[in-house]
Amino acid sequence: MGQTIIITGAGSGIGKACAEAFLAAGWKVGLIGRRAAPLEEIAAGSEAALALPCDVTDEAAVDAAFSTVMERWGRLDALFNNAGTGVFGATIDEIPLEDWKHCIDVNLTGSFLCARAAFARMRMQDPQGGRIINNGSISAHVPRWGSVPYTASKHAITGLTRTLSLDGRPFNIACGQIDIGNAETEIVHGLRAQAEEAGKPIEPVMDVAHVATSVLHMASLPLDANVQFMTVMATTMPYIGRG
Repeated sequence: MGQTIIITGAGSGIGKACAEAFLAAGWKVGLIGRRAAPLEEIAAGSEAALALPCDVTDEAAVDAAFSTVMERWGRLDALFNNAGTGVFGATIDEIPLEDWKHCIDVNLTGSFLCARAAFARMRMQDPQGGRIINNGSISAHVPRWGSVPYTASKHAITGLTRTLSLDGRPFNIACGQIDIGNAETEIVHGLRAQAEEAGKPIEPVMDVAHVATSVLHMASLPLDANVQFMTVMATTMPYIGRG
């Protein structure tokens, strides 16, 4: 029986690329996202894929989605906590409180709810254990201009990762974080457009497939090995010494 993973934000971008890579590698994949249609398109014709339309900020909906996976496949081996949103292109005095709250709700509270649901099931299943992979972003280390809500949320993800790594040890639950630079996705297209408008340099990007293979590598390790933190990025994008 193949391993099982839940991927959040699976309908587009990094999540979609990862879902397709895991399916190609023989995994069973639960696809969480707000919009049903993209998830169903990925899952079409595959017994190994399960579309789970779900808002990651909705506690009851998250729990129901994870229960559906357990009912279908009986086990959860991994979670890729990928769903996220951003607020970019403005200094803090120009950011409405509702934009801050929405970003924190999706990026941090959503990751908390999904990690909690995964941890509970991994702790109780037999054999015990599993792996949680959080999408940190390089903004978990260094900010880009005008990104207070996003950068704060991603710094918090690092705290979530470290604590889950510690708390998971007695239950054979590993936790790691992938910090991703500019991958060729819709959100990066938007950032490039904002940079052009602001007269800022256009940053290099990488193929999103490199992110997918990196996440697959992390998830495929035996539970006695763990990639605690990985950074994958376009080689020449601003990161070291970013200003």
